[in-house]
Amino acid sequence: MKRITLFLFVLLSFVLKAQEYTIQVKVKQLVPQRKIYLEYLNGRGQPVKIDSQIPNPNQEVTFKGRVLEDGGFYLVNFYDIANPQKVLLILEGQEQVRVEADGVNLPDKPGTYSVSGESVNINMMNQVMAISRNLEKKVIAWNAEIQKTPSTQSRIQKEFEVAQNLALNQIKSLIPQMGTNLVALWTTNFLPVESEMATLEMIADKFRAARPNHAQIKPFLENLKRLKGVSVGSEAPEINLPSPTGETVALSSLRGKYVLIDFWASWCGPCRRENPNVIKTYARFKDKGFEIFGVSLDQDKNAWLKAIETDQLTWKHVSDLQYWNSVAAQAYQVSAIPMTFMLDREGKILAKGLRGASLDKFLEDLFKGK
Repeated sequence: MKRITLFLFVLLSFVLKAQEYTIQVKVKQLVPQRKIYLEYLNGRGQPVKIDSQIPNPNQEVTFKGRVLEDGGFYLVNFYDIANPQKVLLILEGQEQVRVEADGVNLPDKPGTYSVSGESVNINMMNQVMAISRNLEKKVIAWNAEIQKTPSTQSRIQKEFEVAQNLALNQIKSLIPQMGTNLVALWTTNFLPVESEMATLEMIADKFRAARPNHAQIKPFLENLKRLKGVSVGSEAPEINLPSPTGETVALSSLRGKYVLIDFWASWCGPCRRENPNVIKTYARFKDKGFEIFGVSLDQDKNAWLKAIETDQLTWKHVSDLQYWNSVAAQAYQVSAIPMTFMLDREGKILAKGLRGASLDKFLEDLFKGK
């Protein structure tokens, strides 16, 4: 009996050690005596505080613990008074992680950070982020060029689509190396649902076989199943949410027009950069029976209203200010923004994910001769 007890003790010790993590955090800009928090994102995507520390004189903290629920998504939250920087980590146990961050997001300059450590999740996440940031830098440069020389828009739109497809293919090439590590689940946020359903199903099949009841994976599998129901040809689910003035506006009130449901948010960089193109499209087709129904995934009403005013978005807007828990986002299974749904005059879905030149071409064909 003693040998069996000792064996079980050694086995339990090994299992517990395998679940441990250590996170070393260094922050460059620090509010004196303000704590740095470690938060866990539960299955509904809501942050739960699990640890907090005031940095030492070297502006560093160290978090140690065991992963919750067989691993998941964590946030290092610097909680600056006005513009906190948050760094996402994927922890499944045995990680030694080093985070170096500015600690604050300035209005005109998002904070920079780096995450290092030996794990598949960290390695793959860094590679995907590098691809995404490279595309984002190009988009910023293209937008600046368009503002300076509007006649370049057509050329730049084609260059953007080529660069976007290249980035997507680069990210997809990394997915086989991810296996059933949670980084594969995170990477699905970079896959457009309208064109990558087969890839999403492939990832889902792996998780369904290996980790179907995981707290993070189970909602993904359920959402993907429902998402296949929000398909081209089906009737668009009703959206009935408050407008900026507090008046409730129903999507069905726009029946009789071709409607683009535009899921966006003030904090979404790609959404904001796309807005100038959407404005031009709206100006071209609004008098022909085209309308836009903007659904924001904001939490802060003031930020939402300021973005509408700053970007000069003159179409209809609604939001329940519930972030990713928005009832509209859940009904349409929106897992990444910007995301669009084009509806016909009867409220049926004609197309999904139309943006930029593809949206213009669709509307040109739709209204040809009208």
